[in-house]
Amino acid sequence: MKSALFTRHASLLALSSALALTGCAFANESSKKPGTISKARKVVKPVQGDEFANFNQWRDVSDFIDQMVEKNGFDKQQLQATLSKTHYVDSAIQLMKPAPASKPKNWVAYRSRFVEPVRIDAGVAFWNVHADALARAEAQYGVPAEIIVAILGVETVYGRNTGNFRVMDAVTTLAFSYPDTPNRTARSAYFRGELENTLLFARESGIDPFSLLGSYAGAIGWPQFMPGSIRKFAVDFDGDGRIDLRNSPVDAIGSIARFLVLHGWRSGEPVVFPARLDTTGSDWQRFIGQGLEAKFSLQELRAAGVTPLIEPPAGMPFGLVDLQNGEEPTEYWLGAANFFAITQYNRSFFYAMSVHDLSRAVRMARNY
Repeated sequence: MKSALFTRHASLLALSSALALTGCAFANESSKKPGTISKARKVVKPVQGDEFANFNQWRDVSDFIDQMVEKNGFDKQQLQATLSKTHYVDSAIQLMKPAPASKPKNWVAYRSRFVEPVRIDAGVAFWNVHADALARAEAQYGVPAEIIVAILGVETVYGRNTGNFRVMDAVTTLAFSYPDTPNRTARSAYFRGELENTLLFARESGIDPFSLLGSYAGAIGWPQFMPGSIRKFAVDFDGDGRIDLRNSPVDAIGSIARFLVLHGWRSGEPVVFPARLDTTGSDWQRFIGQGLEAKFSLQELRAAGVTPLIEPPAGMPFGLVDLQNGEEPTEYWLGAANFFAITQYNRSFFYAMSVHDLSRAVRMARNY
C-alpha cells in the first residue's frame, strides 16, 4: 500500500518540471544573550546593481538615528558612519511590489515549485544526516521532524539558497523607500523595526552588520529568520555557545521548532483536513478571509455547509482554508491550530499547505 501511494504521488511530482529553486522569504528569539554568530571572514560587497544613497540626508533616516541614540544608546556619529555605507537596492523594491491584480492565484502552480523531486530527495538526505537533532527537537518542542525538514526545504533548499543581498542594504531600503502600496505605512514601520534589530543583533553579536547576507527582504540563514526573529526565537541547539543560523543546520532545526511552538503549535495534533462545501447555499462564505487563526467549531462549519472529508478529533477549532486554482475549482480545507502556526512563519495559505505537502512527501520517500 505504501509503495502504491508513493508511486502515485511521485507521478504527480514529476509534472513540476525545472522551475527555478528560490527560497521563500519572510520568516518571522533567545532569552540568553542574543545571537552570537560566527564573525565574518571577508568583506561582503553590495549586490551588483545596488546604488549608493546618502541615507543620512533623508529626514526619516535622521529621525531614526536620533531614536536609536535615545532608545538603544548608539553613538550618533558611528551610526551615521554605518548608514553612510548602506546602498539603495531597487531590486528589493521591485520584488516587494504585489503581483498584477489580473493574474489569478494558482495553487497547483505554486505547489509544483516546492513539492518536487529536488526538494524531496534533499529533504530525505538532510533528515538522514540530522536525524538525532530532529528527534531531539521533536521530543523537546513537539514539532514533527518532517515539518521542520519541509520548512527548511521550502525556505532555502537546505541551505543552498540563503540569499546574497546585504541585509543592511535590503532593510534600510525597504524601511525608508517601501513601494507605494495600500499597506506601505505598516510595512515601512515593520522594516524600520528590522533595521533596528539588525543593528542591535550586530552589536550584541560583535559582528559587522554588513557581513550579514540574506534575502531581498533581509531574511537570514538556513531558516530565513528576520533579524527580529533571530533575537526573539532562535536557540543555540548544537550547544556550542552561540546562535548561528547561517552555518549551523542544527541551530536552524531547534530555532524553527521553538518558533512554531511560540506561535501556537500543538503537539500531537493534525494540520489540515480536506473539506467539501454545499454550494447550494452561501453561509460558508462568511468563514473566508477570517484571518490566520483556527477559531470556529466544527458544529458552526457544518451548519454553514462545510463538511470534512475525514472526520477530525472532537473539540478542535478550525479555520476555512481556500486554495484558489486559477480557472480550475478552488480547493477547500479545514485548517487546525498547527496549520495557522505555520502561517506565522509566512502569512500565506499557499505557503503553509506547501510545507504540509512537502513534509508528507519527504516522510513517504524516506520510509519507502
